[in-house]
Amino acid sequence: MSLGQSLQQRQLQRLSPQQIQLMKLLQLPSAQIEQRVKEELEENPALEVNLDLLDGDASTASEEMKDELLQGVNDDEEAVPVDEYEISNEELNEYNYDDDGDIADYKTKDDYYPELDDDKVTPIRAEQSLHEQLMDQLSMLDLGEDAFKIAEQIIGSLDDDGYLRRALQSIADDLAFKQGMLVAEKTIENILIKIQGFDPVGIAARNLQECLLLQLKRKLESDDRENRNDQKEHILIAIHVLEKHFEEFTRKHYDKIQRSLHLTDAEIKSVLHQIVMLNPKPGAEFGQQNDAENYIIPDFTVLINNGKLEISLNSRNAPPLVVSDDYKMMLKEYDLGQKKDKAQKEAVFFIKQKIDAAKWFIEMIQQRHQTLLMTMRAILLHQEGFFLSGDTTQLRPMILKDIAEKTGLDVSTVSRVANSKYVQTEFGTYLLKFFFSESLTTESGEEVSTKEVKAILEELIDQEDKHKPLSDDELTDQLQAKGYNIARRTVAKYREQLNISVARLRKEL
Repeated sequence: MSLGQSLQQRQLQRLSPQQIQLMKLLQLPSAQIEQRVKEELEENPALEVNLDLLDGDASTASEEMKDELLQGVNDDEEAVPVDEYEISNEELNEYNYDDDGDIADYKTKDDYYPELDDDKVTPIRAEQSLHEQLMDQLSMLDLGEDAFKIAEQIIGSLDDDGYLRRALQSIADDLAFKQGMLVAEKTIENILIKIQGFDPVGIAARNLQECLLLQLKRKLESDDRENRNDQKEHILIAIHVLEKHFEEFTRKHYDKIQRSLHLTDAEIKSVLHQIVMLNPKPGAEFGQQNDAENYIIPDFTVLINNGKLEISLNSRNAPPLVVSDDYKMMLKEYDLGQKKDKAQKEAVFFIKQKIDAAKWFIEMIQQRHQTLLMTMRAILLHQEGFFLSGDTTQLRPMILKDIAEKTGLDVSTVSRVANSKYVQTEFGTYLLKFFFSESLTTESGEEVSTKEVKAILEELIDQEDKHKPLSDDELTDQLQAKGYNIARRTVAKYREQLNISVARLRKEL
């Protein structure tokens, strides 16, 4: 039996290491690209920041950077003249450095992992976590050793919102397997009730209904002397509503509750007010980050100057990088040296590798700047009406392919830019992705952006009578009356995308 052999010729498209790393750099927003440049400066001593340009006049620096960005990437050899100091590949390949002539490892990495700095001091937030606060309160209770372990197990089982989602039987199983304790569910429930008396009020509830009831009952107990008789009565009615009419409450069938309890309009409003003022997620506040940590640094700024739009790239995106003069001189001196021993050639190889890496990184940063500006200019031209007025209805239909065709870039490249970059305008800061939308044809045959339709839909809902909110069918009729050829299911889809509830849940008394 003979084995058949065949020869096949196929075309495969493979990205070079430079292209892969460029895609990675494109995805990084301003705050992260600045850190990425700092890390590269620390790793490669042949790469430096042009201090003259950095410390010079801001306006001059900005203009010089802009001129560099408008030049082709291949025109930057004058800025980093290292070719004249290159040595032949034969000389470099004479010695084996265990890299098989491959490109430096950091060029092909998918992700960049900087080395840990042991001397770096990391600030720690002083606030207590939910678990720490509950354990502090637990330590104040006079509990036996077994009861304390049960309480500790319950607190450890709470989720980020402060709820106990696990069944008591599961907690009993955990105690049996991990602690060797056989505990009845009733015992666990008795300790759970003690924990439910901790702060924040409503903690350790097993569902939303129990969470709201815990808060109302605490309010009734703590404010008993301060509550007026009518307010105390409304709290009691609110407790009754949650205990006996919880399903109707969640479905906003307030009229049924009102008829069932024989309440006046003023009374049902006061009762509902007692409930809606409660906190449905008592533990969530401990998991939120400081607002100062959730900031956005815009990548572009668009200003209106005498009726014309001006675009600028955030300075953090454009650090003036150059190849170190010291390294270029060292390469020149080694190249002109008379003695050509192995140690010298190894030194030349190291210096040249660092200089080439610096050149490569500068080119990647410049390509990134060019790509960002090219993409943003195309978006600016396409959505000029919005950038001049800030009116969402002025947004034109635009998809990734439209910008890709105008810039000559690949659709995936445009997508990487749009998904992670922000632009600051005179009307607010927007993610570039915001400006992309599909089209919808009106009765007159004109194509409009779906964002325009959503804006009008949101306006209709804002202006509706909240005592009798508009149904999806009624919203569809009003949109069609304005000339938008739209189906009811599309209206429902847009309403859900806007995070707007159905008419029944928007109803107010």
